[in-house]
Amino acid sequence: MTTRRQLLTLGLHTAFLCGHASLLRLAHADVEADAQSQQLRTFLRTPRLVGQQRLTYWGFDIYDASLWASTPFAPDAWAKQTLVLKLRYLRDFKGADIAQRSIDEMQGQRALTPAQLKNWSAVLQALIPNVRSGESITGVYQPDKGMQLLHQDRLLGELSDTELAQRFLGIWLAPETSQRQLRQQLLARAQL
Repeated sequence: MTTRRQLLTLGLHTAFLCGHASLLRLAHADVEADAQSQQLRTFLRTPRLVGQQRLTYWGFDIYDASLWASTPFAPDAWAKQTLVLKLRYLRDFKGADIAQRSIDEMQGQRALTPAQLKNWSAVLQALIPNVRSGESITGVYQPDKGMQLLHQDRLLGELSDTELAQRFLGIWLAPETSQRQLRQQLLARAQL
């Protein structure tokens, strides 16, 4: 009898602790959401999630992408609007590999001149850090100024060349992107 009572007590105690841990996780998620919301308000008048999508390549989860804009947002004129694109990586990557893949994607949209290829490669190699699973890189795009890049909400630097900034963001938003389904989902809520 005592053993049954002890097991019942242990079971209730465990359930209480699990419930408490869940509440702590929810509270932590709320704090993170508030911090992200505050950061977005710094860059956008009225931040609104336009769309989000997970990029999976050959069955491997690469990153979760989310696009934020102020209202109203016109998808056909994305390059003329202030936008925030956040990539939360789901794997570890070397910054040099991310930079090279970015150059390849921009080259796939429209050929780069030899000077652009050399200069833009150097800029991206210098700015993009190694990332670990769970870390994020955020781009704050302003059409007349270029783009700020942040790693874990810490400023890495700026892409002050407005054409480079637009082509870089075009990796995800240009109609010529290699990831059309990702683009479609990032722009999914634009008409709502």
